[in-house]
Amino acid sequence: MTEERPGTPPCPCSPESLLARLAALGIEAETHRHPPVFTVEEARALRDDLPGAHIKNLFLRDKKKRMWLLVCLADSKVDLKQVAARLGAKGLSFASADRLMAAWGVTPGAVTPFGAVNDGEGAVQVVLERGILAHDRVNCHPLDNAMTTNIATADLLRFLEAMAHSPQFIELGPEGPDA
Repeated sequence: MTEERPGTPPCPCSPESLLARLAALGIEAETHRHPPVFTVEEARALRDDLPGAHIKNLFLRDKKKRMWLLVCLADSKVDLKQVAARLGAKGLSFASADRLMAAWGVTPGAVTPFGAVNDGEGAVQVVLERGILAHDRVNCHPLDNAMTTNIATADLLRFLEAMAHSPQFIELGPEGPDA
């Protein structure tokens, strides 16, 4: 049995429990329901209605089985070889759906920085594209890809800190990470 952080709901957390956790942290959130989306392209239709940064989330692992969640702006280009070099990872690739569920408590399509609520062991390092910080608000799935939650970007950082997942920041440009 793994030891959980005090006040952390049992894994995996439900969207409703996550939203209650955000409220308990004093984080205002506005959640919208919509048809399930699995790709950035499918989510584009929602953008006009939701202010703030729109993101994509890449759940990654390396040959040593270390895991990262790379959170970047939806339109950013990502070169995994360059990201791997910045993270000191060899053989960086997408993690399996089973590994995603075991570590982050979500299924493909619902990958989100809010999954930190389910990672009581701190197995996943969160990496945020620095460009997200230029936006006042950010849109994230609340553990379910049929919903989008809009919160202040500063509150996302506060949530990650509260979940003991202080993010690392990376620069991404049109061609990938700046060297």
